[in-house]
Amino acid sequence: MDEQRILQELLALLEGNGVTIRSEPLGGSGGGLCTMKGKHIFFLDTQAPSVAAAALCAEAISKVADIEQIYIKPQIRQFIEDHSSQIT
Repeated sequence: MDEQRILQELLALLEGNGVTIRSEPLGGSGGGLCTMKGKHIFFLDTQAPSVAAAALCAEAISKVADIEQIYIKPQIRQFIEDHSSQIT
């Protein structure tokens, strides 16, 4: 599975868990999850490489969802586990 497809799958997981996705040009190294007025928003840096954006998505998913309780495609689950420092 290529990096762009992984990114799309991760973004869909975030949206499925109530996170709003905002695509913004942030210089290529920004983006990430934030909480504003009690709502999760993920800023996707449109200037960042797909793999960097996907790694930020993996971190965000581990913060908003219990990945052990939901079905995630094996390749996507592996990517999340490889790129998230929050999973124990």
